[in-house]
Amino acid sequence: MSADSALINLTNHFLIAMPGLQDELFGHSVVYLCEHSQRGALGLVINKPCDISLKNLFDKVELPLTRPDLAQALVFYGGPVQTERGFVLHEATFADADKPADPVYASTMSIPGGLEMTTSKDVLEAISTGGGPRKVLISLGYSAWGEGQLESELGENSWLTVAADTRVIFDTPVAQRYAQALQLLGLEAWMLSGEAGHA
Repeated sequence: MSADSALINLTNHFLIAMPGLQDELFGHSVVYLCEHSQRGALGLVINKPCDISLKNLFDKVELPLTRPDLAQALVFYGGPVQTERGFVLHEATFADADKPADPVYASTMSIPGGLEMTTSKDVLEAISTGGGPRKVLISLGYSAWGEGQLESELGENSWLTVAADTRVIFDTPVAQRYAQALQLLGLEAWMLSGEAGHA
C-alpha cells in the first residue's frame, strides 16, 4: 500500500479551524467528526449557536421541554447540509445493559469513542419527558466532505486535528470551546499564523 493511500481516520476527533480560514461558515469553528472514511467525512460544528433556544425547537415539534438544565440551552448550527433537520449528539445510551451494541433510538449512529448521533424524533420525545441522554448538543444541519476533500483541506493548512474530549462539547461554555480545543494541542490562538509554511 502506498503512503498516500493510507487513510487517516479522524472519527471522534475535533477539526479546529486555523485563523487563516476566512470562511463565513467555518471560520473560528470547532467541528466534531462523527464519521470519517475513504468516502468522506461528516461532523457537527460545536461552537456556533443559532438564535433558537431548545425551548423554541421543542415548541416547534410540539413537545414539552421539562428538563430545567436544558431550558436556556441553544440549538447549534451544525453545518450547511440539511439545515432543516435536527441532529442530536449525545452520550451513548443503551436499551439493554447486557447488549451494549443496541442503540435505544430509531436512527442512531454509534461513534467509536462513546458518543452517538441521533436524527430520529424519539430522542427528542425522551428528552422532553425528562428522560433520554443527560448530555446533549442539538444542531440544525451538519458538515460534510466528499471523498478526499477533507484530506485536501488538511493539506492546505485549513484545520488542526486533535482527539475529541467530550468535556469541550458538553461542559465548556460555548465562547471557550475554540480555545479549549486548541489547549488539547497545547496551543493558544495567538501562537498560530494564518500562513502555511513553505520550505
